[in-house]
Amino acid sequence: MEATYLRSGDALIVGPVGRVDEATWKDFDNHLATGVLRASREALDTLIVDLSRVDYMSSRGLRALTVARQQARAVDVAIRLAAPNDVMREILAISRYDKLFPVDDAVPGTGA
Repeated sequence: MEATYLRSGDALIVGPVGRVDEATWKDFDNHLATGVLRASREALDTLIVDLSRVDYMSSRGLRALTVARQQARAVDVAIRLAAPNDVMREILAISRYDKLFPVDDAVPGTGA
């Protein structure tokens, strides 16, 4: 699984691409951990997970989000989810992760 990293104001945006499933969840987890670490090192307030190019997420991916949330809290970095497509929005709603994380319709600061 590939991901992009982009700084926007006081936030780091990580943009994973593809499916987060049994085959790719470890890569997703690593991208989130890298994002938290980079945000902390760069003294940024927020890690935004751009979900616009994520097609699907299994329970393993949701668990990776939970772990990243714990890691981020330990270094005073907030995590926001952004731009989920309809499938991802449904997965977040069914799992109630839309209650655990702030979810933005677009990626803040990018106009996307």
